[in-house]
Amino acid sequence: MRSDWTDLPEELRIEIEAKAGPISSIDPAPTGNHADIASTLHSPEGLTFVKAARKLADRDGPEVMSLRREAAVNPYVSEMAPRLRFQVEVGEWVALGFEHITGRRADFTPGSPDLAVLAKTIQSIQGTPCPDVVRMVVERRWQSVAKDVSPMSGSALLHTDLNEDNLIITLEGRAYVVDWAFVSRGQAWVELGLLTPWLLKAGHSPREADEWVSQFGSWTDAKPPHVDLFSTALAERWRTHSQTNSADWVAEHAALTKQWADYRLEAGK
Repeated sequence: MRSDWTDLPEELRIEIEAKAGPISSIDPAPTGNHADIASTLHSPEGLTFVKAARKLADRDGPEVMSLRREAAVNPYVSEMAPRLRFQVEVGEWVALGFEHITGRRADFTPGSPDLAVLAKTIQSIQGTPCPDVVRMVVERRWQSVAKDVSPMSGSALLHTDLNEDNLIITLEGRAYVVDWAFVSRGQAWVELGLLTPWLLKAGHSPREADEWVSQFGSWTDAKPPHVDLFSTALAERWRTHSQTNSADWVAEHAALTKQWADYRLEAGK
């Protein structure tokens, strides 16, 4: 559960206000779970989206580490991500202030014009060299559920969470990718494998989703046994996650990843 803006220590709020301007109102973010605080701040200088997280007693916790990853990669993805305006660290807290993007969440349903925007966005990500500051390797996520994760290892830049909420489209039609909390390096096709359950959630059949991601050379060049291995590991990871997390969205994602893995298994027969 997220904390309220007023739960931040006063010295941190003072530092943030010095960067963002005098705050007149605050809108908590309706989605996302990679920070203790996520809110849009209104000030005479404009809108600023702020994410803040508290360290653990003796080290950075997962939320703080995700903020540090976002801050590190931001200069390298400036063409597709909101600009990082400031970074503040006071005591046990770390806060990032981003350019606020006014727009709507993308629509991934079959036939949506936003799918073309999504495709262009993926091409931009896959066309961006992965900078050295990205140190998380994507294959580590599945080491506990797969004997060999080396097929997922690579040097491509991966956002790893391209869901509808993380692709914001402005009135002018420009797309921004937000929430780079789990930016990683790995095989480019892994991005598309992680996207597939979100396409299923939006109403695509497994075959339709497979046909859609097949427009990318990184997908068609991937070896089918490697993709099969990945789909099985992804489903198993979410199955085990659903056993310890009772949230509805976790159970839903576990079901979607299983649906995709079952499709891959059946198609490979």
